[in-house]
Amino acid sequence: MQKSLKESLQSLKTYCESENFIGWDPYDGLNSKVFQATPLKISRLARLIWIQAFKKSPVNFRSLMLVPKELNPKAAGLFLNGYCNIYRYQQVAGSEEIGIQKEILDRIHYLVNMLRSSKTAGFNGYCWGYNFDWQARAFFMPKNTPTIVATAFISSALLDAYEITGEKDLLEIVNSSCEFIIRDLNRTYDDNGNFAFSYSPIDASVVYNASFLGSRLLARVYSITRNNELLDAAERSVIFCCDHQNSDGSWSYGSNGFHSWIDNFHTGYNLESLSDYMKYSGDYRFNENLRKGFDYYITTFFTESGVSKYFNNSLYPVDIHNPAQLIITLSRLDRFEEYKDLADKVLKWTIENMQSEIGYFYFQKGKFFTLRTPYIRWAQAWMFYALSEYLLKMI
Repeated sequence: MQKSLKESLQSLKTYCESENFIGWDPYDGLNSKVFQATPLKISRLARLIWIQAFKKSPVNFRSLMLVPKELNPKAAGLFLNGYCNIYRYQQVAGSEEIGIQKEILDRIHYLVNMLRSSKTAGFNGYCWGYNFDWQARAFFMPKNTPTIVATAFISSALLDAYEITGEKDLLEIVNSSCEFIIRDLNRTYDDNGNFAFSYSPIDASVVYNASFLGSRLLARVYSITRNNELLDAAERSVIFCCDHQNSDGSWSYGSNGFHSWIDNFHTGYNLESLSDYMKYSGDYRFNENLRKGFDYYITTFFTESGVSKYFNNSLYPVDIHNPAQLIITLSRLDRFEEYKDLADKVLKWTIENMQSEIGYFYFQKGKFFTLRTPYIRWAQAWMFYALSEYLLKMI
């Protein structure tokens, strides 16, 4: 790599710290004070168009349209994963190349406190959502509505911090997050009593990666607390999602007709969640599902030159989330050494083509132009987590 992985991580770390881990998001268009001052804010169609225009425009209009940079709790969780990885690397390698160890520990505590203060109140346990109104095709989700995805990723990061700091209240927080998943989310059942968790408390959609992520968290907490209610729910959700795996090993995004696409990073979520569920639960009945899913993933979504495809049937847009997820997926499935050459090619291409001179990563590259807005969650937090995960593999 022209820029080494450590140099890439260090420049990204410097950028994110200078921004205090806050920034814009691809879907934050409805935070525009200009838009909110117009009657358009009550129109579903107008909200959809506005969000997509902000997301897909090669010109960033957010400052002009008064969209503030804000804390995204999920981004803070991913940054916390990354700092925990760096701390572990320093402990084993005895190296402070990527920051003084005390300062890394201070960052861990700082991010934990950010997450404590950004939870959504009014539910059975700690839970988190996004810092913007979100108009999806299926439903409208008001700002800070807690989701299973944000809560699962953040809780996993808090468990990483718990393993480092030994602060028992972090385990209590995560245990309460399991109560949110068990008590507050809706369920879609099959004929055998298995089910998928809903994305949030206000919808009933079936999104496989979301339910998988919830199952992984429940199984991880079960491995610590031995609460069988958590394991039972996790198992039934995993069975439901595996029963809906396609014959070629892939998963559609969800069960609705407009959720029928198959993409790169959500497939990675499914695989790492299924792998972790088996490790934490000791239930290895799903090894064949994992094998088929990984074979499909690794042979479908990456080109010989190291470019990460977005969809199973289309290269573009080349999205920064996909190379980041590859590193995490290989690590979680213990396949990193086996596919290190691919990981190196993908990271080399990504750093050379999608990292700016000042350290942040671009959002997407299309056929004709690059979307360079430095999104804090979608790009910076994911690449920070991925590069730190690779760092651990260098020991």
